[in-house]
Amino acid sequence: MKTTSAEAYLDETTLIQRAAHGDAAAWEPLMQAHQQAVFRLCYLLLGDPDDAEDVAQETFLRAWNYLKRFDSTRPLRPWLLSIASNLASNRRRSAGRYLAALTRAFQNEIPQANLEEKNLQNNDANELWKAVQTLNFQDQQIIYLRYFMDLSVNETSEVLQIAEGTVKSRLNRALEKLRNVIQKDFPFLTEGHEA
Repeated sequence: MKTTSAEAYLDETTLIQRAAHGDAAAWEPLMQAHQQAVFRLCYLLLGDPDDAEDVAQETFLRAWNYLKRFDSTRPLRPWLLSIASNLASNRRRSAGRYLAALTRAFQNEIPQANLEEKNLQNNDANELWKAVQTLNFQDQQIIYLRYFMDLSVNETSEVLQIAEGTVKSRLNRALEKLRNVIQKDFPFLTEGHEA
């Protein structure tokens, strides 16, 4: 017998309520249901699978510790993604200076011809991801949530804890910046796509 979305939601609500009262067995299926999405967002924001795994684990630990404060009538995924996004932001901020110095040193050692050769070998998806990574964290975050994680405007609003109108305006600005980056630094991504 197939469960309806209302039954699935009720099951999640019941599991959340049980887990909030300390039932670890109820928390396990909730983690399993959302671990892929949480890891994916962490990986998109951090770019390193080990860091993403660490932040994903920390996300579920934090969620477990604060589950009593969570409104179980709301969907769990946006709340978890909000926690993951904040933790990833903190991780990036703390490692930012070190990574920036390493990146500069690495780029100074690689001849430009090798960078261009590498760009030719990568597929469009990797190049698009690189283009997105040139944006500031806030712009990356909104693009990843809306398009890479395929969240609705409403869900993105919940994750970022901002109004839906703000999501739309930030998304428009981020996409405009991305268009400019692609035109300037990744023009081959638009080849064959011009109207």
